[in-house]
Amino acid sequence: MADHAHHAPNPLIGGVDPQFGKATPGKIGMWIFLTTDAMSFSGFLIAYGYLRTKLEWPHPADYLGIALSSFATFLLICSSVSMVLAIESCKHKDRKGMLNWLMATIAGGAIFLGIQAYEYTHLVHQGLTLTSFKDGTSLFGSTFYLVTGFHGLHVLTGVIYLICEYFNARRGDYDHGNYNRLEILGLFWHFVDLVWILVFTFIYLL
Repeated sequence: MADHAHHAPNPLIGGVDPQFGKATPGKIGMWIFLTTDAMSFSGFLIAYGYLRTKLEWPHPADYLGIALSSFATFLLICSSVSMVLAIESCKHKDRKGMLNWLMATIAGGAIFLGIQAYEYTHLVHQGLTLTSFKDGTSLFGSTFYLVTGFHGLHVLTGVIYLICEYFNARRGDYDHGNYNRLEILGLFWHFVDLVWILVFTFIYLL
């Protein structure tokens, strides 16, 4: 009896965890989507790099809000952590923790979008628009808004996705501890965060 209790399997260790090592159809579909989506972002960033080497390009730090965008980047990274914690709470059937961490993830994404909207408004007032730039080539504004706007659309989609799953969680869909759907959501959200780190580096810092 004691020996059996001592060697009782941990439900979160590989082999016993029902989701460990399994690629569900939903996960496979999300990975396929993210692979193709990564190609789109790669194309945008490669085009940006090519144009920057061929044209007289302004220094981004002279016009873009590096400090504010750094804070937005920090928030998005924190939201990835809260997404992981939401899934861990679901694994342990901690309903309250799962809901709180999902809400924290939603808040992080929503604040990021608010910061991006504020930055766009500020830049337009400074003369940087989608089709014009008072201090240089209009392609500076075009590429900036295209790449960051495309990413912002992903963040908006992710926030809506998170809100839907939050209400599903409140309804009790995850009270049994089956976190597969949350993991699929997590794949998308981590991808969005990773892509922003690359976009922030290429567009703002280099």
